Amino acid sequence: MNSDATKETGTALTQRRDVLKLTGLAALGLASNMATPAMAQQTLAWDKTFPKSDRVEHRKVSYTNRLGITLVADLYVPKGLERSRRYPALVVGTPFGAVKEQASGLYAQTMAERGFVAIAHDPSYVGESGGQPHEIASSEALVEDFSAGVDYLGKLSFVDRERIGLIGVCGSGGFGLAAAEIDPRIKAVATVSMYDIGQAKRQGLSAAADEASIKKSLETIAAQRWAEVDGAERTMVIGTPQVITAASTEIDREFFDYYRTPRGQHARSTTAFSTTSDAQMMQFWSYERLGWISPRPVLFITGDKAHSRIFSEHAYARASEPKELFIVANAGHVDLYDRVNLIPWDKLKTFFDRNLSV
Repeated sequence: MNSDATKETGTALTQRRDVLKLTGLAALGLASNMATPAMAQQTLAWDKTFPKSDRVEHRKVSYTNRLGITLVADLYVPKGLERSRRYPALVVGTPFGAVKEQASGLYAQTMAERGFVAIAHDPSYVGESGGQPHEIASSEALVEDFSAGVDYLGKLSFVDRERIGLIGVCGSGGFGLAAAEIDPRIKAVATVSMYDIGQAKRQGLSAAADEASIKKSLETIAAQRWAEVDGAERTMVIGTPQVITAASTEIDREFFDYYRTPRGQHARSTTAFSTTSDAQMMQFWSYERLGWISPRPVLFITGDKAHSRIFSEHAYARASEPKELFIVANAGHVDLYDRVNLIPWDKLKTFFDRNLSV
């Protein structure tokens, strides 16, 4: 474990849990309120929220997952790559409610600058990917999307099938772990600002679930399903508020700073999922079979100020060796989405160089 890692105090944990419960727990994108360092910014000739690198070749690709859903992804390849050779590759997943033009694309492009072939995909039912109706959250699909990315990369003549890894940012960290548990083709996993969406939907940051509260939520969702059966419009859980008021929580303000400003805003990232998706997400468990990943390595990266840090710490405790918990100093949750001087690029490169070696 990184030497900066420390245990949360009971008071701090309670405060974080209480704030989290106020947010709706949908699109989990946070930023710290510290002075703003360098970050990726949008440019006019580019539909991403980060600048295009002149060291990387990019193109949009599509492929179909096991469920028959067409996924749309951005493929990033190091410029000057020798097509006669085979290279290590990475599948990069988005934060929950985000799209490939945001944080995951930044990670894919930056890792391509460091020698990796990388794809960032829109999850099923989100962004440019298929699945109808859109804005549905399905844990099976979100896990399967990673394996479908492995399928795609493994068909490229310049990718080594035995050297494919995974980066999961925020919610996709939990889904990426679940994918690695059942897909041994994924040789190494790194999570960044990981969120266990299943736990978040069940209990937030509480140490244990309140079954009475869960049952009440499920009754509400069931009532909404009946309403939709009878012709009512879908209702949505929108994770990031459209406006900030005096009553907004710090987490709401942090969500807003990324998803609702030019910093990270993208038209296809609504941060909304259908209310009825919450029941299925409550049944998702990221950590039950972490031991199945071993002896493949797992790296958990989180910020020392991130409220989501608890998820990485819980997963680290339950994972089997080899594993590492790396704490980034002076970083909140969404700082590690785009604050490029805080993201530990060298750590990621070293981890994947070592574990996706020939």
